[in-house]
Amino acid sequence: MLRLAPPGFERFLQSPQFVATFGGGEANVAVALAQLGASSRFLTILPENNPIADAFVGELRRFGVDASRIVRGPGRFGVYYVETGANQRSSKVVYDRADSAIALAGPGAIDWSTALAGASSFHITGITPAISESAAGLSLEALCAARAQGATISIDLNFRKNLWKWGKRADQVMPELAKLADICIANEEDCQQALGIHADADVESGKLDHEAYARLAAQVTAAFPNLKLVAITLRESYSASHNGWSACLWDGKEFRLSRRYDITHIVDRVGGGDAFAGGLLYGLNFLSSHQEALEFAVAASCLKHSVPGDFSRLTFEEVMALVKGGGSGRVQR
Repeated sequence: MLRLAPPGFERFLQSPQFVATFGGGEANVAVALAQLGASSRFLTILPENNPIADAFVGELRRFGVDASRIVRGPGRFGVYYVETGANQRSSKVVYDRADSAIALAGPGAIDWSTALAGASSFHITGITPAISESAAGLSLEALCAARAQGATISIDLNFRKNLWKWGKRADQVMPELAKLADICIANEEDCQQALGIHADADVESGKLDHEAYARLAAQVTAAFPNLKLVAITLRESYSASHNGWSACLWDGKEFRLSRRYDITHIVDRVGGGDAFAGGLLYGLNFLSSHQEALEFAVAASCLKHSVPGDFSRLTFEEVMALVKGGGSGRVQR
C-alpha cells in the first residue's frame, strides 16, 4: 500500500501535505527479514501500467526483497492514511483499498508453482483475507499450495475491524486458514475476533496476567492441533507514547516469556507487530533455541517503535545489541 501520513504528530490535513511512503503487513515482514540478512520474496497483485506500483517494486528491491514474482492485473494501488498519536491521543488509520488490484484478484490469479518455487517458508497476515471475498479465496489457495509444497506456514492473525466489511466476519474465515498453519502470531484481540477464542486477561489495567496468556495459547493449540508454535505479543498501552512490550511463546509443552521493554517515547508503532513477526521467523530459522528466537523478535519490534514508517530498517547486529543488554541510546561513534 501507499502510506500517507501528516508530518510529525500533526492531525490529518492540519497542514496541506502528506508524507508518502510504502507499507503493508506482509511487505513489512519481507523487508524486516531482508534487512536482518535473510532471503525473502514478496508475492502480491499490483496494478498494470502504474508508476506508483513501479515505485513500490523499486522500493522492495532497494531493501533486498525479491519482487520478481509479483503479478500485475486490473485495479488500483491501495492506500492507507495514518495519523500518528501522542500521549493520550490515539493514532488513527483510514483504509482506502476498495477496487485495489489485490482486492479484485481471486483464486487463479497467481501461479503458485512459480511463485513459491524454492520457498521453504510462507507467511501471510489476516489483513489480506479481510480486504475482499476474492482476496480471502486467494489467501486460502495460497496456503493450500504452500502446504502441498511442504513449506512452513506462519500466519499473523492481525484483526482489522475497519477492513472486514465484505460480508463475513473474521471468525468465519480465519479458522480455515489457521488450520493450514504451523506458526500462529497474535495478540489477545486477534484470538478473540479472528478465532473466537477468548482470553480472560485484563489488558486495560496495565498489568498482565501471564498465566491467563498461557491458558490462551493452550486454548489456541487445542483448537488448532496443527499449530506447532503460538506467539502472543503483550502490549501494555499506557498512552500512545508509552507502552510496555513483551511476548510469549508456546510450543505445546513449554510456555516461554520474553524480557519486557518499557518504551516511553514511541515514534511510530505501526509495523511493530510485523517487525516482531520478521524477527521471530528469522530467529526460528537462524538462532539456536525458541527462547533466543522470542527474545530476538521482541527486541526487533521494540526497536521498530523508534523508526518512522511501516518498514523496519534494523540490522541483525543492532537487534542483537539490544538483546545483549544495550538500549542506553548512547551515540555510537
